[in-house]
Amino acid sequence: MRKIILLTFASLLCLAAISQQSNLDVLQAKKDSTLRAMMHADSLKVEKQFAEMEHWEKLKASVQFPAIDAGTFSGIIPVDNVTEIPDPNIEYKILFEYVYANPDSMAAQPNSALVEIARVINLHVVSGIPKNKIKPVVLVHAKGLDAICNNAYYQEHYKMDNPSLKLIKDLENAGVKFIACGQAMAFFGVERKDLLPEVKVSLTAQTILTSYQLKGYVWRFVKVD
Repeated sequence: MRKIILLTFASLLCLAAISQQSNLDVLQAKKDSTLRAMMHADSLKVEKQFAEMEHWEKLKASVQFPAIDAGTFSGIIPVDNVTEIPDPNIEYKILFEYVYANPDSMAAQPNSALVEIARVINLHVVSGIPKNKIKPVVLVHAKGLDAICNNAYYQEHYKMDNPSLKLIKDLENAGVKFIACGQAMAFFGVERKDLLPEVKVSLTAQTILTSYQLKGYVWRFVKVD
């Protein structure tokens, strides 16, 4: 009897060991399968990223800057066989409004909202609208005011010259009129002497928004993603 009990106990231990090994084998197989799936997913992700980069490089090689070159993101991609064409004989009066200020990581670059405004003007020119038919006005308030301040202000606050100055001059040469909100200037501590000389000052942005739209300007809030 004693031998039978010992034999039975040994058999149970053996079965437990076999079962444990079987579980370990299943876990190892699942691990290997998961790792292979992750490697495959990573491979697909890398391939997609490089495909997007190659596509972007090809696009950059074709972009045009018909009025203002404010860098890659102000460029226009040519499109063949366009069938909806704007009327080149009417005036395109655009009231741009922006409040955007670059983050610290982009402090040394031109204001991204101004780059977007340059892109919109370029789009109109590429579409066949004569430059003298484009009437842009740029309304600036909130922290967007910093971009239209002079180097003395920028040196005091950021220890560098204003990186948007060339772009602002190019926009001005393209017919852009700049208006600063006086209420925002008071709130953010920007004085008239801090602004570039070409910038006009309004009591408030709100009357610019209403009066210019009543004059036929199309309002466009410049959003930077």
